[in-house]
Amino acid sequence: EGEGMNETYDDVVIVGGGPGGLAAAQGAKEAGAASVLVLEREDQVGGILHQCIHDGFGLIRYRETLTGPEYAHRAQGEALAAGAHLRTGAMVTRLTPDRRLTAVTRQGLLHCQAGAVVLATGCRERTRGAIAIPGTRPAGVYTAGTAQNLMNTKNLMVGRRVVVLGSGDIGLIMARRLTLEGAQVLCVAEQRPAPGGLERNVVQCLYDFGIPLHLQTTVTRIFGARRLEGVELSQVDGAGRPIPGTGRRVDCDTLLLSVGLIPENEIAVQAEVSLDPGSNGAVTDRFLQTSVPGIFACGNSRKVMDLADFVSVQGHAAGENAARFVQGQALAPMPPETTNAMAKGLPQPGVTTCVLCPKGCRVTLLPGGEAQGNGCPKGADYARQEATAPKRVLTTTLKRPDGTLLPVKTSAGVPKDRLLSCMAVLRRCAAPAGPVLWGQVVLPDPFGLGVDVIAAGEG
Repeated sequence: EGEGMNETYDDVVIVGGGPGGLAAAQGAKEAGAASVLVLEREDQVGGILHQCIHDGFGLIRYRETLTGPEYAHRAQGEALAAGAHLRTGAMVTRLTPDRRLTAVTRQGLLHCQAGAVVLATGCRERTRGAIAIPGTRPAGVYTAGTAQNLMNTKNLMVGRRVVVLGSGDIGLIMARRLTLEGAQVLCVAEQRPAPGGLERNVVQCLYDFGIPLHLQTTVTRIFGARRLEGVELSQVDGAGRPIPGTGRRVDCDTLLLSVGLIPENEIAVQAEVSLDPGSNGAVTDRFLQTSVPGIFACGNSRKVMDLADFVSVQGHAAGENAARFVQGQALAPMPPETTNAMAKGLPQPGVTTCVLCPKGCRVTLLPGGEAQGNGCPKGADYARQEATAPKRVLTTTLKRPDGTLLPVKTSAGVPKDRLLSCMAVLRRCAAPAGPVLWGQVVLPDPFGLGVDVIAAGEG
């Protein structure tokens, strides 16, 4: 139809190369699809995982704890090993009900006819406009994910005196990340009566650093002209409405918003896929097929999920059914709805939530050191360590000679009370020159604790 236009056919085309899309590609190939194409708009597959340098991924899918970049690397390798074609820099701009796709690439327009399509388009953050905070519009107001991207992939510090609104996991994790980088996180405010994130993140991201958590509290006003100067915090009633007369000003230069996620489904709308009016997620049957035959959806484009592992499990099932659809085979019911077994909300006094496996056992230490509530001996050992000498794996980035960032982590936990001093050491260090491989020791024992710093990326 013109210069720069390419036409292809693939049995299964997957829109989005995050954890769900990569798992869908693997599943489609393993279920017999002859050709599987993943279209990813960014320059690398893996989605949001590349900016999630903290650990805690992979407990379900790989039975070990990984950082986001490590999880993405593992998932990419599995998709490639299965025989899928991963195309980056390909922004899908059109999808029709008969499964014709148009994507913008650096080589021109790509037109593709698919036997089946899997929507793995993920989700996006709610912004200040979505929650209608009154006040001026100064610089210094970020969504938590935007701040995470700026800090972890571009080496840009977003602020020094920070208030976080919202206690979902990303808000808690960014409170810790900012503290480790030298910022003062003044508080985390949460409108609900309990935090929305995992108990482990409340402990390790807030309690470890003495960051206040204000429940049933929200931001009711923003102050500042060119740069944020402060926010007004107000208590809310049982219906979430601000209580008059409870407002107080907190001087700050940065506000992070961690106020929810919305499935990203503009492409699905073009294909006449039915969406849930409450969540904006794609509506599917038990086979993960949408209202349009041959178009499937998985992960956060269908329903915002707690863990990347659950997204991968669902993506794999959607890819398998897409391949079965093309081959005229019976579809298989998706795995049971994956829900997070690990405890959420406020930690219970005297109870330790084990983080070593997805069960998230709540362990109580009895007088004499005997443990109760653990499902295995490791849970008891973890609770004893938390009670006497807690340790944490430290994750951060080091600057390479070319200015890019290398994700790194400690090879073992460091004492909790040494986290800030260890981080101060790492802020003075740089990544070594030359190629770096996954898992390579880049800083041998920089803290004098017998713990190395290893690469959680490559380049």
